[in-house]
Amino acid sequence: MSDKTFVVKKTCPICQDETRVVKVRSRLPVLKRDEDGCVHYEDFNPYFYTVWTCEHCGFAADEKTFTTKMPDRHLKILRGELLKNKFGMDFVEERTADDAIFALKLAISYVEQVEGKFFTQAKYAHQLAWVYRDVPDEDNERKFLERAAKLYDASLAKETYPIEGLSDSGATYLIGAIYWRLDEAEKCGVYLSRLMKDDGLRSRDPRLYDKVRDMWGDVRSALRDAKK
Repeated sequence: MSDKTFVVKKTCPICQDETRVVKVRSRLPVLKRDEDGCVHYEDFNPYFYTVWTCEHCGFAADEKTFTTKMPDRHLKILRGELLKNKFGMDFVEERTADDAIFALKLAISYVEQVEGKFFTQAKYAHQLAWVYRDVPDEDNERKFLERAAKLYDASLAKETYPIEGLSDSGATYLIGAIYWRLDEAEKCGVYLSRLMKDDGLRSRDPRLYDKVRDMWGDVRSALRDAKK
């Protein structure tokens, strides 16, 4: 067992059985941060553990979803699916990339089944891209980055922010940063330009403003170079 994780027992919101899950310790030394929010640590990837899975019924979700009262409509749909099949999952203390990929894909499928928030779907897709980045698997990383960007955009259009501590400006920046990672400078520029036109951003969120300004400079340079 890693000294960076520990095992706790939680009640599954679907089958109500007690299941073991792995939590990541809060203080980890950071090596670097990517522009789209992915944090790199030495010899450890916490994104392998962002989704918990029930070893009895196979439900998968992040800690917030797992431990917060679920809407009755969602419970009815998921219980109808999971309690009927109850495929169960082997408990693994130290996940491989394949374990993490499977857990995140399960979580995405359950959010889709209940027609859950676009933001939650985007977050899972984004974290899945980060796992593929670690593998590395550039094709699948790109696939899920593109998916995350579209879902964040849908979330901005239809959901009320802030969500899980992220402002609408932060989500707009994330979309731009994802397109920058995808080498799509024009699409990135569309989202960053919205933020550059926001006169209140600098006073409201100076750290975000600095990140937007720095990336905006890089984007403009890239677009100028592309025209030459």
